[in-house]
Amino acid sequence: MKNKLPTVADLAAYDCVIDVRSPAEFAEDHIPGAINCPVLDDEQRARVGTIYKQVSPFEAKKIGAALISANIARHLEGLFLEQPKNWRPLIYCWRGGMRSGSMTTVFRSIGWNAGQLEGGYKAWRRHVIDELERLPASLDFRVVCGATGSGKTRILQAIGAHGEQILDLETLASHKGSVLGILPDQPQPPQKWFETQLLQALQGFDPSRPVYVEAESRKVGNLHVPEALMQRIRAGRCLQIDACLPARVDFLLADYDYFLSRQELLLRRLHALQGLQSNENLQRWSGYVAAGHWRQLVQELLELHYDPLYHRSQGHNYLGLEQASRFASDCLDPQGIDRIAAAMIASR
Repeated sequence: MKNKLPTVADLAAYDCVIDVRSPAEFAEDHIPGAINCPVLDDEQRARVGTIYKQVSPFEAKKIGAALISANIARHLEGLFLEQPKNWRPLIYCWRGGMRSGSMTTVFRSIGWNAGQLEGGYKAWRRHVIDELERLPASLDFRVVCGATGSGKTRILQAIGAHGEQILDLETLASHKGSVLGILPDQPQPPQKWFETQLLQALQGFDPSRPVYVEAESRKVGNLHVPEALMQRIRAGRCLQIDACLPARVDFLLADYDYFLSRQELLLRRLHALQGLQSNENLQRWSGYVAAGHWRQLVQELLELHYDPLYHRSQGHNYLGLEQASRFASDCLDPQGIDRIAAAMIASR
């Protein structure tokens, strides 16, 4: 009788999880904590695939076997020779086929009780999708709302510093959630890895305690928030920040200070507003950048672009805003942000 292969539910039973897919596959997404030991690198995988299609499966398997054997030997000698006999690695590839099967066979022949993940990465990906559909319904969200520049993310992080549960979507997405929200030299993660990180965060929450989250649109930069999570957040209790305009301008000048020294980047982001703002406004704002009139630029961006957009979208998407607890502020420095965070926690 064939032994039953381990599944995603068995991950914790293993000492090490080894992803033998190519580096590009691993970079797109992987099981958290897995180490990448490719049995075919990106170039080798492409080469074998080309031979498979253009010559024959038999020729591809011969070349593939030679490459896989050499790579397994290199990983074995470089990473695993010191492992004891009772070491239990779990190995996976794309579908639980030849790549993971080859390494599993070699490791078992040595004497290690190696497991080959049933279904491979595809089984993990199905698990992520299913759990992101199921888990949000068990959580009680408190939604930090407020116009652009209200310090929502900083307040959320301050709530976390007080020991509360937070879901920081913008940090996970490496983006501040607006047309100017890109983080210089910090690309966004792939969509699949973003979802894997989301799952890790949701699995760590205690459903008996509230989870604080920032009001977001369906997209954070180029990344999509899963629908079940989005719907659950939008049904949460809203906590509205009412910060005055000067305080918001001060906050944004400090929070986006990197734009002041990277004016070309700022001008490119302003150009993305083409079609949403008049050419007259865009020209004037470009002039503000050239002249270093930062306060005028930020104030007009808030008054003419962000505030109208906020009032249109939030009132429609977050119906709980009508009954929201409100927190006024004329100062969004670190002390002011901490005061709002403490007041929000106390309001529950």
